[in-house]
Amino acid sequence: MRSSSFWRGFRAVLPLWLGVAPFAVAYAVTARAAGLSALDTQLMSILVYAGGAQFSAAGLFAERASAGTLLLTTLLLNARHVLYGLSLGRLLPLTPGQRALGAHMLTDEAFGVTVAEPKRDFRFLLGAGLSLGLVWNLFTFLGILAGAAVPDPVALGVDFVFPLAFLALLIPLLRGRVEWLVAALSGLGALALSQVLPGGLVVLVTAVGGSLLGALLVGRARRHEGGDA
Repeated sequence: MRSSSFWRGFRAVLPLWLGVAPFAVAYAVTARAAGLSALDTQLMSILVYAGGAQFSAAGLFAERASAGTLLLTTLLLNARHVLYGLSLGRLLPLTPGQRALGAHMLTDEAFGVTVAEPKRDFRFLLGAGLSLGLVWNLFTFLGILAGAAVPDPVALGVDFVFPLAFLALLIPLLRGRVEWLVAALSGLGALALSQVLPGGLVVLVTAVGGSLLGALLVGRARRHEGGDA
């Protein structure tokens, strides 16, 4: 059963390999063009394991940005992971060691499939994280070998994979009017904020705002039901 849970998590993100693979190659090409060595480029995929942060870091390295700028940008891009961790900490019973490993392996995709999985546990989360980590690092290596001959993933059209995948995970979780309303308003808010804020901060602000709105609406509905009773 334990092994089955791990492999269910591993298989759950296989459709997302289509989107992850070309972006890993593009990251490697970007990092090498910015002056990072092949070893540094691969180690970032192993130790950092955060696509957006790695792309941003490669660009900042090319611009000779300061360490402070690099750290602040990375924190803003990955701020949403604080909310991911808090959410999973409530859903999964985790030991301190599992929390540390899970924090490193946590990605948007692994979080999404784990939250949507009814029989979730740490092994499922680990399987999803390792599945994406495997393809991310493999195609980082292939990107190092391929060099600048790789086309832009956005030009290939594979960037649509991630938003569609998250919509597919989200819709089955929307079971009532409150959930649909919060999801719709959060989506519109994220769209507006994306014009002025970096992606990681947009997710953080929208998630906090959506959570507060959901709590307010649920609390109001319960008070109304209590008054009718």
